[in-house]
Amino acid sequence: MREQRLKSLYPAIYMVPNKKLNFVVIDDSKLDCFIAEKIIRNTGKCESIRSFLQAHDALDHIAAIPVDDQSHTILLVDIQMPIMNGFEFVEAFEKLPPDITSNYTVYIISSSINEADLNKVHNYRSVKQFLNKPLTSNNLSVLLG
Repeated sequence: MREQRLKSLYPAIYMVPNKKLNFVVIDDSKLDCFIAEKIIRNTGKCESIRSFLQAHDALDHIAAIPVDDQSHTILLVDIQMPIMNGFEFVEAFEKLPPDITSNYTVYIISSSINEADLNKVHNYRSVKQFLNKPLTSNNLSVLLG
């Protein structure tokens, strides 16, 4: 019964058969991390999920994982964060070796509708798309669709 309900709520997610994905959420808001984790877990498509409140902690984590242990991971990165913002994170991420960065797909998430931010997203080769915050099942279906 629950499976049918989830399929009706998140139809695009269930079109990818049995594919489990890894996720990393980078956002200084504990609430937004919590919401993202809940939505991601409810898809049934989550192999693992890790949240970081500081972008530099996520970058250290990514760089420390041995290349042979890395499986494909979706990064959801907020723009507006203290110390290291989302754009600074992406710039540092793109300096990592290609054998690391090729294991990740980066999505920028933000509640900002600032035109300059939207345009800046296109300047980074590793960023696949901009998603509005908070993450919703519809936004997530874009990732998995």
